[in-house]
Amino acid sequence: MTVTESQLKLMLDKLDMVRLELLRLRSVLLPEEELSEKEKEELEKARKEMAEGSSISLEDLIKELG
Repeated sequence: MTVTESQLKLMLDKLDMVRLELLRLRSVLLPEEELSEKEKEELEKARKEMAEGSSISLEDLIKELG
């Protein structure tokens, strides 16, 4: 199966949106649980990345996945 760079970018963008939504749902469903500082930082980073439209390049993904 061949995946084009644009298809991969679309998939990664959707995964980022899913990740952010899961973090949001977690905070709604578990309001009594206080987020750790690391989790707060990760959530803020994810929000900033989504707002900026950040994504990973195909080359970086290939390097990361080996």
